[in-house]
Amino acid sequence: MSLLIKGAILATNPEVGPTDLLIDEGVISGIGQIRTADQIVEAYGNIIFPGFIDAHTHLDMDTGKAHTSDDFYTGTKAALVGGTTTIIDFATQEKGESLMDAIKVWHQKANGKSCADYGFHLAITDWNEQTRKEMLFIKDIGVTSFKVYMAYDALRVSDDILFEILQAVDHIGGIVGCHCENGDLVKVLTQAQKDSGHFGPRAHPASRPDIVESEAIGRFLDIAYLAGTPVHIVHLSTQKGLEAIERAKERGQIVYVETCPQYLILDEHAYQLKEFESAKYVLSPPLRTKQDQQALWQGIHTGLIQTISTDHCAFNFATQKRQGLADFSEIPNGIPGIEHRPQLIYTYGVDKGHISLKQMAELLSTKTAKLFGLYPAKGTIEVGSDADLVIWNPNYETKLSSTTQVQSVDYTPYEGLCVKGRAEYVFLRGEQVVKEGKVINERKGQYLFRGPSGNIE
Repeated sequence: MSLLIKGAILATNPEVGPTDLLIDEGVISGIGQIRTADQIVEAYGNIIFPGFIDAHTHLDMDTGKAHTSDDFYTGTKAALVGGTTTIIDFATQEKGESLMDAIKVWHQKANGKSCADYGFHLAITDWNEQTRKEMLFIKDIGVTSFKVYMAYDALRVSDDILFEILQAVDHIGGIVGCHCENGDLVKVLTQAQKDSGHFGPRAHPASRPDIVESEAIGRFLDIAYLAGTPVHIVHLSTQKGLEAIERAKERGQIVYVETCPQYLILDEHAYQLKEFESAKYVLSPPLRTKQDQQALWQGIHTGLIQTISTDHCAFNFATQKRQGLADFSEIPNGIPGIEHRPQLIYTYGVDKGHISLKQMAELLSTKTAKLFGLYPAKGTIEVGSDADLVIWNPNYETKLSSTTQVQSVDYTPYEGLCVKGRAEYVFLRGEQVVKEGKVINERKGQYLFRGPSGNIE
């Protein structure tokens, strides 16, 4: 059965005016002025985006201190409400576990549960002769992006191992993303806060100042320079980190950069709330200054930052976050955001004039699809592409509230913020999954076998 969406503005090409889209068998089959189809959806006055892609989520994840409150069902259902039709989650290798085993575990978490299409990055924590051999087969199961940590004792790898991983991933046509914080400095500075009698959540940003991020970014980029590989910086939060990236690009390095809504909208004042309330904002890297915010928006404007994902990692405030009531370092790190990212970027980006509609489509979809081997099936509105489409109502206004959200967590860090626009209708491979802001079709997500990663052009 054919479906015709009539009269919307294409965010990817707004200058052409109201346009019709024809969908057959889950893909876009026609673009232009089209008269009829089996089913017609009127979209006049609205904007059509390619389905948004969130390439940084942590669903159904056990940190050792707490288990994230969103699994692949609740998290991706919330994603659909916002217009996100594809996620890429982090399958994390445990110490002593094979890479293939890690992927199998994450398939078990997602299969039959996910409401959005999904893929996996593979976080490597235990590099040895076996994992080195496994790398030759990882791309055959559709995984071409990887992650390493420079912080957290249970996750981080040493510089020499990092160098070997970069070369091995490059050999299979993949790319490595990195959580860039100097883990040794974080431990020293955390202890210094405790020695000074600071145990509340406002000590968290002091234990992870901006130089902890920028030093690690600079070191990671130096190692990548020696390895001769392109790399990906995740959740960039600071001006100093951006400056380190600029220096690397000036010497000819290929560096792709992600930031998140929290670093563009929230700031360090969240750590000055009364009593334990600031624990809601304990995430790593922490929230930064308004100067850092401005630098990140400028980095988006100049193209140094190419993608915006969420780092959605939700823990309930009333129970899980309170594990750190007596010690801020025991507060589970992370905040929710998978549901609200598009509204936040439309409101604080497009509506405030920081970015255009086309740039929003690129930052939240197109460039992510290109970087992680999903394009042109995902991330664009073209004949032959998957009909992952968001009909966006630009006139809708609301206040964000934990009482009305879908994501399974008892707070939102954006509580009370006024936002404009919403995903009125969402289609996943041509099937309507959201109507008037409500999910009407669940658990339709499919695993995405991805091609080579690491080229955004």
